[in-house]
Amino acid sequence: MTDDATDESAAERQTEETPEEPVEDASTAGAEATESGERGGESEEAPTSEGLAGRAAEYDDDLAADVAALQTRADELEAELAEKDDRVEELEAGLRRTQADFQNYKKRAKKKQDDIRDRATEELVSRLVGVRDNLLRALDQEEGADIRPGVESTLKEFDRVLDDENVEPIEPDPGEAVDPQRHEVMMRVDSDHPEGTVADVYQPGYEMAEKVIRAAQVTVSKGDE
Repeated sequence: MTDDATDESAAERQTEETPEEPVEDASTAGAEATESGERGGESEEAPTSEGLAGRAAEYDDDLAADVAALQTRADELEAELAEKDDRVEELEAGLRRTQADFQNYKKRAKKKQDDIRDRATEELVSRLVGVRDNLLRALDQEEGADIRPGVESTLKEFDRVLDDENVEPIEPDPGEAVDPQRHEVMMRVDSDHPEGTVADVYQPGYEMAEKVIRAAQVTVSKGDE
């Protein structure tokens, strides 16, 4: 056997042993590449209500209707929630305005009260200085002059001032029952008046609008012994 025949026989054996590589169809490869690209480029966003309903319709029309109804209800609830949020914000703004108005009102009311008190004090002082002027005139009289009429006149004027200010003296009569709210007991003394009653007034008290400014200082009878 010649060398050429030997080479041909070996080439044929090699061809039989080597498997043929499959030839990929160009159209098939292009379709797979396109499909792969589409899968890779899909958006990760959540499907819309129409998308959900459409996908559900692929399986069941009733299911698609239920999905659409649920999505409609969800949209309504979101709208209601947004409306309520707006209302809450409106109410909070109104509350802040009301609180600010109330604080301003309190400041105005306090200022008004302070003004009224200041005016009342000024008026009272202006009347009291008139009483003081009368006392000074009484003291300016010549030595030995009877100043009692002037003092009595000044006292009456002073009492008018107190009366106008709703101030009344507390001067219990002897024999009157002791009132712990209006009387301050200084001591117990022998007296013809019943035991435990007022024997005498040591110093008068004063009350204004039924409020005790100063309790009257009194002595109390120990009764007959």
